[in-house]
Amino acid sequence: MAPLSITEFADRVSEIMPVIMKEFLKSQAGGFHKMRITLPQFAIMDILERGGEANMTDLAKAMDVTTSAMTGVVDRLVRDGYVSRSHDLEDRRIIHIKLTPKGARTVRTAIEDRKKATIKMFGVISQEEREKYLSILEHIKEHLNR
Repeated sequence: MAPLSITEFADRVSEIMPVIMKEFLKSQAGGFHKMRITLPQFAIMDILERGGEANMTDLAKAMDVTTSAMTGVVDRLVRDGYVSRSHDLEDRRIIHIKLTPKGARTVRTAIEDRKKATIKMFGVISQEEREKYLSILEHIKEHLNR
């Protein structure tokens, strides 16, 4: 195979990633649809599952949206029983958000579905190939976090 230019590489990745993302979304789409949650709502719940309680400002920063935009998403999650909201006892301007038991179950189910999809997709390649792929992803993540 001839060496790829970075532009050719980008073109190939752009062809491949939608196929991979479609497979991930297929594994979760039915669940999200049944639970009536969106991908951004799930992302917020995932953040809360991993980090515990968070305030609105921290969630907005994590999702790279305004606090007012976050309020709308959280309002729907509260309405549907996935998260609860409480005011800080010392400063009522601070609003704490945490998962309800229903929200925690939902996140755990979605994470398990995502894990099964990953096993299905990457089970067709060797352990060595998986380790190389993971190493590359970790390297990219390291550069993105700088």
